[in-house]
Amino acid sequence: MPSPFPGMDPYLESEWGDIHLSFVAYVRNRLQKVLPAGLRARGEQRLIISGSDPSHQVRPDVEISEWRESTDRQIQLSQIATASPVLIELPLEMETQHYIEIRLAKSPHRVVTVIEVVSPSNKRGNSESKRAYLQKQSCYVHGSVNLVEIDLIRKGEWVVAVPPDSIPMRMRTTYRVVVRRASDKWNAEYYPIPLESPLPVINIPLREFDEDVPLDLQSILTASYEDGAYDDIDYTIDPEPPLAAADRKWIDQHLRKKGLRKAKKRK
Repeated sequence: MPSPFPGMDPYLESEWGDIHLSFVAYVRNRLQKVLPAGLRARGEQRLIISGSDPSHQVRPDVEISEWRESTDRQIQLSQIATASPVLIELPLEMETQHYIEIRLAKSPHRVVTVIEVVSPSNKRGNSESKRAYLQKQSCYVHGSVNLVEIDLIRKGEWVVAVPPDSIPMRMRTTYRVVVRRASDKWNAEYYPIPLESPLPVINIPLREFDEDVPLDLQSILTASYEDGAYDDIDYTIDPEPPLAAADRKWIDQHLRKKGLRKAKKRK
């Protein structure tokens, strides 16, 4: 069953963990087929620990390796008294964020383009996840990496790498895509996406001498919806988080036309 919406389905935000995984994978697969020679698309992940400060990607500072020692040494170590720790319960939460890197095939550590599909936690107030996201974003924008941000989340604060004040009010749409090119630090490409419109075909920048490759976001969302079997969504109730008044009115009318809500009785 296809989604009843022409573009982003606002009901999918409550299923974002599942949608995000498939969306990122399908973006990787589509790009892999059209990238020029010498480039590869790779799915990546970063682990964010909430409840610690500052937020960080998890990498060990100390590695424990297996090694063997003499019996005498083992006896000496067993005689050393150790302090008994006090166990403290901590409100830690681990979150895995998935994204895509386009790299040089023969030099896999050389990243050309990063594609981020924004998650709700990336837009949540003063969270560690948001701070970690903005820190990475700054590294990309001020480095030699192209950055593509796909924001299909309504809830939360503005995080894409273009100031909202620089965008005319009529273009501050429900959803958006921002492209920042490493070769053009002073400009950003902004794709406005109203709720009632299909997702666009966007241009993915690569190396300076490469042509951009197109990425059809709507076809990727459609595949994610159909393969995720979201035919169990209840369209008779309003989605979460709550919609703006104009969007709520449009959705109600649209779903009634699709036969997914009962028509209002005339008085």
